[in-house]
Amino acid sequence: MPCPHFQITITQRSKGQSAVAGAAYQSGEKLFSEYDQKTKNYSGKRGILYTEIMLPSHAPPEYANREALWNSVEAAEKQWNAQLARRFVLALPKEVPPEQYPQMVRDYCEKQFVSKGMIADFAIHDPAPPGHNVHCHVMLTLRAMDEQGKWLPKSRKVYDLDENGERIRLPSGNWKSHKEDTVDWNDQKYAEIWRQGWADTVNRYLEAADRPERLDLRSYERQGLDVIPTVHMGPAVVQMERRGIQTNIGNLNRDIKAANQMLSAIRKTIRGLLDWIEELVQAEKELLKEEAVATDLGVLLNDYLNQRKAGRSDWSWSGQQKGDLKDLKNVARAVVYLQQHKISTLEQLNTVLSGVKQKASQASTGMRKAEKRMKDIVGIQNAVSVCQEQKPIHDKYLKIGWKKRQAAFAESHQEELKAYNKAYRYLKAQHVDLNVNLDALEAEYSKLQSDHSAFARQLEQVQADLKPLNEVRYWVSQVLGPEALGKVESKRSVVEQLRQAGKQDPKQDTTFQKEKEQKMEL
Repeated sequence: MPCPHFQITITQRSKGQSAVAGAAYQSGEKLFSEYDQKTKNYSGKRGILYTEIMLPSHAPPEYANREALWNSVEAAEKQWNAQLARRFVLALPKEVPPEQYPQMVRDYCEKQFVSKGMIADFAIHDPAPPGHNVHCHVMLTLRAMDEQGKWLPKSRKVYDLDENGERIRLPSGNWKSHKEDTVDWNDQKYAEIWRQGWADTVNRYLEAADRPERLDLRSYERQGLDVIPTVHMGPAVVQMERRGIQTNIGNLNRDIKAANQMLSAIRKTIRGLLDWIEELVQAEKELLKEEAVATDLGVLLNDYLNQRKAGRSDWSWSGQQKGDLKDLKNVARAVVYLQQHKISTLEQLNTVLSGVKQKASQASTGMRKAEKRMKDIVGIQNAVSVCQEQKPIHDKYLKIGWKKRQAAFAESHQEELKAYNKAYRYLKAQHVDLNVNLDALEAEYSKLQSDHSAFARQLEQVQADLKPLNEVRYWVSQVLGPEALGKVESKRSVVEQLRQAGKQDPKQDTTFQKEKEQKMEL
């Protein structure tokens, strides 16, 4: 399946980030930054397949030069905390021929960005080992341009008016006003539009390549899928797992994948059984209108044995005995299950199946809650570890009083500060801080693991309960199926099959029952 990775970030000067550095990194070039008078050299970077800058029709042609473009962007931003560029990371589908990647990204950028007035600078990466993680970096400008190619302000001052349309004077003597964006590119609605646009573009290329896969960037919940999402592992955890070192995140993901496989099998079985029962119930209702006898599952299973026995009439006595015993053994589990649960009609079977379905749903819900909390705990533990590791650098950054020195320090410690800020934001979102009790979290995680295992055992029991129900379906279908009655030339309706099954000779059933009892005595 196509990888659904789609990430949007903002290059921010307040975090020591540089648009020129970002462009140099993704293009693998050596660029000079006029803002900090430093050279950003990534010319040794490998795995860069393709780069391109896409300009709107009114953009100056010199912006096709990467160094000129992003230095111009940085020169237009005067604030120390300015936002410099919007960045995307898009996973490229392995199912599409690699030679089509540039055109696919070009189509997407033209429709979503360049046609709206943004400049798009994109690069396609294929890091080692080749083919395992092909992705694309896209950098977008945040300011609009006028017809002469001059950068326009990001916002403008708008005076607030009273009910008479007059400006409102504040006690300070100034006029009350607010800022409005000159373009709406920062509107949150575009995140969804851009995500869907990428999915549509990828799916169009998948269809052209005659591939059945499709990309859907919505969450499992929004797709209406009862699937538990795995946890993002990150490069450090991936490397540990590759070296054979098991991690909490890796173990949790393995448990989630196993649970998803089990739940998928259970849902498929239950759905098939419910559809089958519904079809038979509707057919039975039609027969009851004709005063036919209601379907008895035990009788149908016995009919199957009779049909199998009749089909061996020309066999040797020994062959008939072996065949009869084999059939009895095959059907025995289904018969015993029906007897134990006192099931004889389709309605009773449906009631039992509903109970099994409810049990599976309860186990799934409990497992989902446990896994969600386990994810949160792992995330908190990792975030605390990162914050503790990078805290000395972050504290030193905060103590620098001069903005230029602080910006220079941030530039040289960009990755460390970025990691700290990301981890700190995660802790804040979880309503905890660096003083969280890690021992208590570890104890809670162990208990959740135990609960998760208990729910997994419940699902295994559900699978065990579904097996005889599925066997009942199979053996009854053998009776009602056209092949079982020797009429393969045309498929008959379920009503006709039930009507035919109801016309079995009762003497034949009695005779066979006596023979079966005699064999059991032997």
